Amino acid sequence: MPDVLQNSQQWAEPRVWLQRGEEWSEAWGDPERQWRGCLLPRIGRFLPAQTILEIAPGFGRWTQFLQAETRRLIGVDLSARCVQACRERFVLLSHASFYQNDGKSLGMVPGASVDFVFSFDSLVHAEADVIEGYLSELRRILKPEGVAFLHHSNYGAYAVSPALMALGHIRGLRQVLWRLRAGGLQPNPHWRGETMSAARLRDICPRYGLRCFEQELVNWGASYLNDCFSYITLAEAKGYAQETRIIENEKFMEEAERIKEGN
Repeated sequence: MPDVLQNSQQWAEPRVWLQRGEEWSEAWGDPERQWRGCLLPRIGRFLPAQTILEIAPGFGRWTQFLQAETRRLIGVDLSARCVQACRERFVLLSHASFYQNDGKSLGMVPGASVDFVFSFDSLVHAEADVIEGYLSELRRILKPEGVAFLHHSNYGAYAVSPALMALGHIRGLRQVLWRLRAGGLQPNPHWRGETMSAARLRDICPRYGLRCFEQELVNWGASYLNDCFSYITLAEAKGYAQETRIIENEKFMEEAERIKEGN
């Protein structure tokens, strides 16, 4: 399970950032094509926004585009290396500031100050406790009509029952149990959070006065729906559906290929 400590250690490694993370957009061609072809169609309705919070910006792969859509950009990352990289990369942007956190809280962000919260291709490596930590903060930091767009793991939807998982202490059995589903094995090649799923996010939101009004489940480099894009707002916010609209997109990587080819 990729816990906070493991994530902290992983993203502190210099070798991870040799290309500033931009190589992770290769399936789409490059970050700009992924931004314009994959992300803007999904979040463009919320932009521009007066204040944007980006959770886990890494070396600024998406920050470079978000900064042009806002008057104030706040980046918060668990990794001191990433925070420093963003401060150096965007040093000339007076409206952008970057902070290190503990991996699940947002104490540096003022209350009721954020119009749009964004996190993409980062929190997929977070477990449910981390996602819940951030969700608990959204109630405080979002403006009344603010929206959060979070990309997180759906790998937990493919886990077996808690009763079987109780046997996970047996050497070598735990990983098999996590991957066992419908008589087959589901691999986890992209280091997704094992306890997080779309359904779990929907269950957590009401505890903190939030509503998840839309989710898109996608097959990110996998044969099953291992990832989820969740759209979240305050429970009392107007203009958004009361029930969660769920989209199962099994052609996500086909979309990436079309973007890369310029179609």
